[in-house]
Amino acid sequence: MNDKYFLDTNIIVYSFDKTAHRKQGIARELIRTALMLHQGCISYQVIQEFFNVATRKFVSPLSTRDCQVYLHDILAPLCEVFPSFEFYSQALQVAARWKYAFYDSLIIAAALEAGCKTLYSEDLQDRQEINGLVIANPFRTQS
Repeated sequence: MNDKYFLDTNIIVYSFDKTAHRKQGIARELIRTALMLHQGCISYQVIQEFFNVATRKFVSPLSTRDCQVYLHDILAPLCEVFPSFEFYSQALQVAARWKYAFYDSLIIAAALEAGCKTLYSEDLQDRQEINGLVIANPFRTQS
């Protein structure tokens, strides 16, 4: 696994989910590898969505201080993609061509902009290829 990958918000959220031990372990390993080997990245949108979930929907919501620490130590080092007019145009093209909702198209466009080969997500169409980017559900059980 030497190719660059993108982490969707649900991967970051699962790294905190103590009720889903298997998924939590997989998510934490993806994040650890992303940081240590500089193989993975996220976008500004992942940060926004994560903080919305972490501060409002977690059983024990993260405090502002906890969010600041996580932002500094984990999210900021992973964040490579920020909005531009070209970025939004690419997201619109993804939405039109592959029929994804706009916010999902932003995630896909971010992974493409970052030059990733894989987009890890539980929410998008597993194994679909978009312009050389493969969507993969890391929690899929082998069949």
